[in-house]
Amino acid sequence: MSIFSVSLSSDKAPAHWGENAKLSMTAEGAVVHVGGASDTVRVIRQAGRRIDGLGIAEVKLSGEWSKDQQWAFAMSYTRARKPGSIIWAETADKDELERCYAALLFTRSLVNDTPEDLSPETLALRAAQWIESLGGDKVTVSTIVGEALKEAGWTGIYNVGRGSERPPVFLELDYNPTGKEDAPVDAVLVGKGITFDSGGYSIKSSEGMLDMKCDMGGAATVTGALGLAISQGLNKRVKLLLCCAENLISGHAYKLGDVLTYKNGLTVEIVNTDAEGRLVLADGLIRATETGAPLIINAATLTGAATVALGNEYHAVFSMDEKARAAMLDAGKAENEGFWPLPIEKFHQDKCPSAFADTANSRAQKGGGAGGASNAAGFLSRFVNEEGTGWVHLDLAAAYHGSATAEMPAGATGIGIRSIARMLQDYQG
Repeated sequence: MSIFSVSLSSDKAPAHWGENAKLSMTAEGAVVHVGGASDTVRVIRQAGRRIDGLGIAEVKLSGEWSKDQQWAFAMSYTRARKPGSIIWAETADKDELERCYAALLFTRSLVNDTPEDLSPETLALRAAQWIESLGGDKVTVSTIVGEALKEAGWTGIYNVGRGSERPPVFLELDYNPTGKEDAPVDAVLVGKGITFDSGGYSIKSSEGMLDMKCDMGGAATVTGALGLAISQGLNKRVKLLLCCAENLISGHAYKLGDVLTYKNGLTVEIVNTDAEGRLVLADGLIRATETGAPLIINAATLTGAATVALGNEYHAVFSMDEKARAAMLDAGKAENEGFWPLPIEKFHQDKCPSAFADTANSRAQKGGGAGGASNAAGFLSRFVNEEGTGWVHLDLAAAYHGSATAEMPAGATGIGIRSIARMLQDYQG
């Protein structure tokens, strides 16, 4: 049986397919008609969804396709359950597309997995195993698990995760291609790895909880990005820090009114147990800052406020460092991935006041009140260097779709892995 072929054409579709048809069928497969389209990528994505909807298990991209056109098709064609496979067009970009696609499949699979199958320990293990498969003996891994987190002073990860029977984990992975123990760390990636978020005692609604398997999307995204960069020949030393926990309710769970004391001495009052992502990331940022790396990128499905502001098409970018922010936005533009800047200033550190601690972890209002995404970024900025030099916070509003759209399948998107990988390759601190 011949493989289903998909080609591009600048001609209009035959009239019997409809006056404005952008997809037609032939004996060999399908033709995507991009001629006259103001946004060819959008046309290709919509075609990818329609072809995927036919249940076709394998497609071959035939004829002339650019790299970005092939990637647009792949992003939309690759569904969560039993995804079809792609034979890339015979172009100079074929090997690079295969590397990107492997990273995309890893990232999406990890996010789309069930919360029962992906415990904090399993998340850390699968991330480490995948990076080790790419980096070999250049990779070393250490983990701190359960009660050992309390003893080590990683108070955010410990307290968020202690309500679950499955222990929280802090993963530190070191990719060091130099082989020198004293080599400087060029960059640190920090990922929020909440494998399921019930909201804790600030419990979510059933509808709000349904997709919370995706709350480890930050951890998956930075892991996917590092793996992609390694496969592209990364020659810089990079650390990967994953802050992994289940945010559940039990007699041992953390509570509203608790005050946590972090390693940097900062005290935090808990006014919302559903604002847990920033609590675990704070530990990761403290550790990242200790390395002295000139670039720190943290990624998290952190706030609904970012989604309200940007929808599901862009990731929000926050940075107090103009150079780092511009570099992140430029990387996104170069990779045709959606990133958009949102404001953060020093005063955002004071937007969550507390009478009982240096700061609260949110505001006692629905969604954290006005400017919730910036307020969360302000909270995180307390855990990096004073000026925020080299630090980029990504609030991943585009990481996951609860249901399919005309252009994207349901589930994880993987948007961001290419841009973060580019940052690792190109950024000069």
